[in-house]
Amino acid sequence: MLNPKIDAFLGCDKNYADADIVIFGAPFDSTTSYRPGTRMASRTMRAESYGFETYSPYQDKDITDIKIFDSGDLELCFGNTERVLNDIEEFTASLLADNKIPLMIGGEHLVTLGAVRAAIKKYSDLHIIHFDAHTDLRDDYLGEKLSHATVIRRAWELVGDNKIYQFGIRSGDKAEFEWAKSHVKMNRYNLNGLEECIEALKDKPVYFTLDLDVLDPSVFPGTGTPEAGGISFHELLNALLKLNELNIICCDINELSPVYDQSGASTAVACKILRELLLTINTNKTQKEG
Repeated sequence: MLNPKIDAFLGCDKNYADADIVIFGAPFDSTTSYRPGTRMASRTMRAESYGFETYSPYQDKDITDIKIFDSGDLELCFGNTERVLNDIEEFTASLLADNKIPLMIGGEHLVTLGAVRAAIKKYSDLHIIHFDAHTDLRDDYLGEKLSHATVIRRAWELVGDNKIYQFGIRSGDKAEFEWAKSHVKMNRYNLNGLEECIEALKDKPVYFTLDLDVLDPSVFPGTGTPEAGGISFHELLNALLKLNELNIICCDINELSPVYDQSGASTAVACKILRELLLTINTNKTQKEG
C-alpha cells in the first residue's frame, strides 16, 4: 500500500482547525539586490527538515506535542510585486481572523511587508522586533519603493515612530543610520539590549521578523547578501529562547538562499532555528492560556 505524500515541515502536520500556529511559504525574490534564490528556501527547508529530530534539548519540548499546520507555499506572481504583497496580506489576515499565529517562510525580506499590513489591521498597537545584518530603511532603492532594502521603512510607515526594535544591524547607507536615530530603536552589531526590549513590550502585540543574514557568514553563507561581523548560532538561539515572554502574534524567517551553500549547512541552520522559534512561540501561547 502506498503511503500518503508527506511534505510538511518537521512534524508540523496537525489539522488546520486544531492548529495554534500555521506555517506558510512565500517563495518570492524578485526585488533581491544582489544574489537571488530565496524563493527556493521554503521547499528546501521542508525537504531537509527530515534530517532533524522533532525534540529540542534546548527547551525540553517536542514539535509533535504542539499543534502546527503547514499549509505549503503561496502561489505568487513574480511579475507584480504589489500583487504579491496583497496575496500575502490576504492570506495572513485569514489566519489572524481564525486566531492562528502565522509563521511565514520567505523568500526575500520584502514579503514581511504583506504580513505586517495584515497584522496592523488587527493589532493597532503593533510593535516589531527585527533581527538583521541590514537596516532595510531606505526610502527607495534605485527609485523603487518596494524592495527588500526598503521593507522596514515601509513597515515604519504603518506602525510609527519608536515601535520598531532592530538588532544585529551592521550594514546600510549612511542616510539610513541618520534617519534611524529619530524613528526606530536600533542596536548595532549584536543583540545587546534585547532583555530591555522584551521587558518594554511584554504587554504589546509583537511581530517578529528574522533575517537569517544576522548570522555571521561563517555560520550561514547561504544567503543573498552576506555581511561579515554577524552573530553566532548560539547567540541567536539564546535570543530566541528569551522571546517566549512576548505576545508574538505573527512572525517570519527569511533570506535563506540554499543554492549558495551546496553543503546544506545553511539550510540545516535555518531548519533548527525554525524548530526553536516554533517551540518558543508555543511556550508563550501556553503560558498566557494558563
